Amino acid sequence: MTMMFRLGTLAQLALVAALMCHGLAPAAAQPGDVAGAKDYPGIGRFAGSVITGYVAKDFDVVRLQAAPFKADKATDERRLEGRVVRIAYRTAPGPSILEVSRNFENQLAKAGFETLLACDTDACGGIPFTEAIDLLPVPQMWVDGFDYRYFAGRKQAGGRETFASVLVSQNNQQIYAQLTIAELGAMENKMVSAAEMAKGLGDKGHIALYGIYFDTDKATMKPESRPTLEQIAQLLAGQPQLNVFIVGHTDNQGSYDYNLDLSRRRAEAVAAELARSYRIAPARLRTAGVGLLAPVGSNATDAGRALNRRVELVAP
Repeated sequence: MTMMFRLGTLAQLALVAALMCHGLAPAAAQPGDVAGAKDYPGIGRFAGSVITGYVAKDFDVVRLQAAPFKADKATDERRLEGRVVRIAYRTAPGPSILEVSRNFENQLAKAGFETLLACDTDACGGIPFTEAIDLLPVPQMWVDGFDYRYFAGRKQAGGRETFASVLVSQNNQQIYAQLTIAELGAMENKMVSAAEMAKGLGDKGHIALYGIYFDTDKATMKPESRPTLEQIAQLLAGQPQLNVFIVGHTDNQGSYDYNLDLSRRRAEAVAAELARSYRIAPARLRTAGVGLLAPVGSNATDAGRALNRRVELVAP
């Protein structure tokens, strides 16, 4: 893994080298990072930064500007679908917008990204340009429409197309940067029918559901969860004698207690929605959260963590 750092004194460089020799991973979570956050592999962060916002979606859409605005309008806006990771950083006092941006740009170049656009405020298109960038909300990310730098790049490797963008700006003498990575790809079919749920419960006593979506670090279900909830309701309506456990699972990002509580609250949210919107008797729905205790994939990889974040139906 790699890490970007400011040019400083020889002592500072020696300290960084010493830390790396002791096996400290630059991409590991740092004190002050938001829960569950991590650097994007192979890119890292500007030295002294903390992660103020982090959202990773297995499938999402993001806008990327590949050319400056003209007459306040986009001239080459890309709508990218696939796995999208958004990471917002706040630096320690001292660096400039340009220094932080150049470090990201250099690191992305080393990682194989070719430049599509690199511009400063006026050359990009001023305030209208920033309004067309998908940024994490304040206070996770701040942008001054009168003072910023933007970079967009593209990488083709292993049959996969990946895009990256970085917006760097300033608020109250602190530099904020958002790195957005979009790994293009088709959406996986995560729908499980009522019949498949019944078969899973009959054959194995449980079935994993990946079509229930929550806001990051919350137990608030997204509207996209409705098709899977409808199938659960159909299963229970068709088998009036069937009772189930609804069990929440997480990956290992964040503390043990945090994940245990989050998984429990998410299971309770599913049961509450089934009772409220689909008239399933609450007595038929028992809930539990086991956090990271029952992984079905390796928590050392993104793919494994995605498998571990799930809701399961379990036969009593």
